[in-house]
Formats: sequence, C-alpha cells, structure tokens
Amino acid sequence: MAVFAAADAPLRARAVCEAMDVEIAPNNINNVRLKLKRLVERGILVETEQGLFTRPRP
Repeated sequence: MAVFAAADAPLRARAVCEAMDVEIAPNNINNVRLKLKRLVERGILVETEQGLFTRPRP
C-alpha cells in the first residue's frame, strides 16, 4: 500500500513490481496483477481503467 500512497496517478502491475524491487518477469507481473484484482474485490483499491489501479478517493 505504500507504493500507492506515494503514487500520484494510477499504477499498472509492472510499475508496482518495479516499485517493490520485484524482478520484471511475466510470471511476477501476472501474480502482482492477480493480487491487485483481489484488493479491488475487497474494496481496498479501485481499477480506474483496465489494468490501472489506485486507492479509492475519500
């Protein structure tokens, strides 16, 4: 969540991987994308456009 707190715009899964110093590999990007989608389902994040994730506005 610290990645999204520091971001001023929605992020893609690849950008989240880069911010977390995770190896940029298709498998890692897909795993992060799935985790981000789960956070959207729980209402912790929102997906503004397909593949763009951000924190909900208060």
